[in-house]
Amino acid sequence: MHEVAIALGTNLGERLQNLIAACSAFQPLRASDRWYQSSVYATSPVGCPEGSPDFYNAVIVFDYSGSPEELLSECKAIEQQQGRDLKLNITNAPRPIDADILYFGAHTRSSESLTIPHPRMLQRRFVLEPLAEIRPDHQLPNATLSVQELLLQLDSAEPPLTHITNNWYTEA
Repeated sequence: MHEVAIALGTNLGERLQNLIAACSAFQPLRASDRWYQSSVYATSPVGCPEGSPDFYNAVIVFDYSGSPEELLSECKAIEQQQGRDLKLNITNAPRPIDADILYFGAHTRSSESLTIPHPRMLQRRFVLEPLAEIRPDHQLPNATLSVQELLLQLDSAEPPLTHITNNWYTEA
């Protein structure tokens, strides 16, 4: 069993409902009662096509008993179930849901299909801030600083995040 963190983002449709649906889809994958969820934040698009709508972002953390590759497959299936076109060949195109593995216990991977910890998470306020909210003292594999310390050292041109809501998802 491994603690995993998933970054969720959505900028199409009913954004809050998209995040809630994603959390519901991740529930059956839990290997324990552990469940942390950050607040939801509105963020400006980063590296997206011009005119892309703002995102709602959040991070969830739970225990998972499968492999990193199995979790990646589950993330892709959840994205597809919620209407993401995985064949669309536009980098960072608007999407109903994006589910990225941030970390998978102490595992590291670097393959064509999966890199963990997530290769750009340390450069993204919209990932570090929600993660620091729920796991401030967590240390990523091969890191000497906590998530909170990494956030404090972040050098990013991203505008501040706008807090939307907390307590937005409750198990059905």
